[in-house]
Amino acid sequence: MAKSVIAIVGRPNVGKSTLFNKLIGQRLSIVDDTPGVTRDRIYGEVEWQNRKAVLIDTGGIEPKSDDIILSQMRRQAQLAIDTAEVIILVTDVKTGMVATDLDVASMLQKSGKPVVLCVNKCDSVGEPTADFYEFYNLGLGDPIQVSAVHGHGTGDLLDEVFAHLPSADSDEDEESVINVAVIGKPNVGKSSLINHLTNEDRVIVSDIAGTTRDSIDTKVHTKEGTFTFIDTAGIRRKSRIVDDIEKYSIIRAKMAIERSDVCVIMIDAVEGPTEQDTKVAGLALDSGKACIIAVNKWDALEKNDKTMQSFNKKIAVDFSFMPWAPVVYISAKTGQRIDLLLRTVTAVAANSATRIRTGTLNELLAQITTRVQPPSDKGKRLKIFYMTQTSVKPPTFVCFCNNKELFHFSYQRYIENRIRETFALDGTPIKMIIRERGEKQ
Repeated sequence: MAKSVIAIVGRPNVGKSTLFNKLIGQRLSIVDDTPGVTRDRIYGEVEWQNRKAVLIDTGGIEPKSDDIILSQMRRQAQLAIDTAEVIILVTDVKTGMVATDLDVASMLQKSGKPVVLCVNKCDSVGEPTADFYEFYNLGLGDPIQVSAVHGHGTGDLLDEVFAHLPSADSDEDEESVINVAVIGKPNVGKSSLINHLTNEDRVIVSDIAGTTRDSIDTKVHTKEGTFTFIDTAGIRRKSRIVDDIEKYSIIRAKMAIERSDVCVIMIDAVEGPTEQDTKVAGLALDSGKACIIAVNKWDALEKNDKTMQSFNKKIAVDFSFMPWAPVVYISAKTGQRIDLLLRTVTAVAANSATRIRTGTLNELLAQITTRVQPPSDKGKRLKIFYMTQTSVKPPTFVCFCNNKELFHFSYQRYIENRIRETFALDGTPIKMIIRERGEKQ
């Protein structure tokens, strides 16, 4: 299940980044007294009462400014508002309510999203000052007094925010839904695939590249299971992006990758694999997502008995950085092999969530090190004491050894390949973390 999204917004210099850092428990956002330090959106994870959500820090909003940077910051904030399920509006008790606060509050009310009003810099404990009560004039309900610097009131704030999010029980009910981001260059047939799956014109389809701009969620119920397919804007090379709207569409496509379980990387069979296809795949790999390479428009290609074989060789070379990704040849137009694609999505999603017992892993590790001795250097030999799995999506393994410098990349790859073969982890990346015994995490 994709995590819920919470956005922190407000005018410049009210302490949004300080609050963001306090809520996620680390200094991820730059904090300075100068307004406008935060420009792009910054993401973190907040956990409260065993529930997790994605938290977005945004730049200060100046609704009526014509400044180029401020207007772009306003767009970034609007994207965060569009994406979020709950919005935290941060204000400053020391400066009191100003006209910009009213403008931002009006902007948020138009979004129709739940808004939690946070009055920041209430650093003294006890009854709030008289200035606190004027924030009721924003029309957003009861304000919550918070000190982002000291952490006062953050618990009350999170209680109110998480009250607007789906409950933990509903999260469990939705656990069986697989979130699939369909990514690729413009005009490879991403929207056509969604329309075929829903049997309706859910998304506008055109031969004009860049028709899709928003990331559109579509829930599909099939005999293979329930999926939420996210149709994304085509991702071009940076040098080809001239339109501001397209630039933000691509940001949304990257966000879709982040909240997906599986990425379907779509390639045009007529054009063949290109350098841009591999860059798109790299975005999914960097996010640790399970991946499938879907070669679309297979019906439009002149074929003989060796066409698929030669195509497989080309993909093996161009996508050598992800040899574990299965390849499915489809036609979104005719529906050819779409059922196979859905079965593959289900399989790789399950593989990405695989958890292996530590005892089983170490039995395999003993076999691996017996078959091929660990490397040595200047009389010192690598000793691997034990291995354990620490997380899933992607499966992440920690190896404890005597000397990290002896743990050569090629031997690490050898262990990864044996794990992949033994537990059939097709379609998912594997993350290996090497630590020396006694090293602090």
